[in-house]
Amino acid sequence: MNFPLALWQRIRHAPHSLALTQTFTYYAAFIALGLTTASLGPTLLGLQAQTGSALSQISFLFTARSFGYFLGSFLGGRLIDRLPGHRTMAVAVFGIALLLATVPTISILWLLIGALFVIGLLEAILDVGGNTLIVWAHRERVAPYMNGLHLFFAVGAFLSPLLLQETISRTGNFAWGYWLLAVLLLPVIILLLPLPNPSPLVSDQKGATSRPNYFLVALIAAFLLLVAGVEISFSGWIFTYVVKTNLADAATAAYVNAAFWGAFMVGRIASIPIAARVRPRVILFADLLLAFVGIAILIAFPSSPFALWGGTILIGLGMASAFPTILTFAGRHLTITATVTGLFFGGASVGSIVTPSLIGQLFERVSPASVLWVIGVMVVLAMGVFGAILLYLERKVKQ
Repeated sequence: MNFPLALWQRIRHAPHSLALTQTFTYYAAFIALGLTTASLGPTLLGLQAQTGSALSQISFLFTARSFGYFLGSFLGGRLIDRLPGHRTMAVAVFGIALLLATVPTISILWLLIGALFVIGLLEAILDVGGNTLIVWAHRERVAPYMNGLHLFFAVGAFLSPLLLQETISRTGNFAWGYWLLAVLLLPVIILLLPLPNPSPLVSDQKGATSRPNYFLVALIAAFLLLVAGVEISFSGWIFTYVVKTNLADAATAAYVNAAFWGAFMVGRIASIPIAARVRPRVILFADLLLAFVGIAILIAFPSSPFALWGGTILIGLGMASAFPTILTFAGRHLTITATVTGLFFGGASVGSIVTPSLIGQLFERVSPASVLWVIGVMVVLAMGVFGAILLYLERKVKQ
């Protein structure tokens, strides 16, 4: 009776198995992160009705959450560098679960904005922790594991709108969806708390400097700003865009939202073997091209259901591996500390603050099509910044 348990304990405490145990725990944490991140878009109209707010006002939930994420990115970097990483992540997960459970009970807009601000801050700590600790656990072999980490974020994000829609269909109330998500986060805490932490990384990789090149850090942070802006804005606004333009009803809009995350998930699955064989710069070029084609289709054929589904899927595929691939790319040229990771995620959170809130102000005042045009501009700018990164590195090599 005790043999399987004893065998598991031996496997778990073997050095290579410890890294795998850590990795699977980070994957579980990122499923939880995906569940929470993708929950706002499908429930935005419900939260609008709950608070009696205008659409331009309820869009500040994106701003508050992203501003919290912005501050949490820097705080998370410092915490993970100084405190036990797994316990810090566990506290963040507990806080997110508690706040998710309270969101559907808050009818005052400014209180709801405050709750989303704290959720964003805790999400950033969890995000920075997972991305940093998986690098420390696998070091120079991190590329496929990093893509796997972000794949499991996509799994959670894909499941989130489906779970919410199914809960709404059965109960008629999105509150039960939030309570379900809160419960699903609790096992992650149990996995994180007893787990030993990996040792911090001191880079000896060829091409990585002992001190960060902060100009390169800034360029990569700017790229992440644009990529995160596209990802958060599209996933957060596509549901409302579909409903308000009468392209489909709310149930179908939820499935369109899920289609984005489903394509996102498929793209991240495909990126794992691709990352082991293809240079990051080639993957990033393909990612941006797919996203550009997808948004161009949506802009060119705004009333076509086929264009809606096709463009959504292409954008999901294009955005899928851009974030983890640029982090892998950065690891080849920089020493990745939690502080540097925090700077990257701080840049990403700026995009998450600016882009969705800008769309929120333009949606009613100008046109629902502002969703597509703002995202299209962000994709084009991302292409320009990526070109600037490659040009800078090429010039640096020649010096």
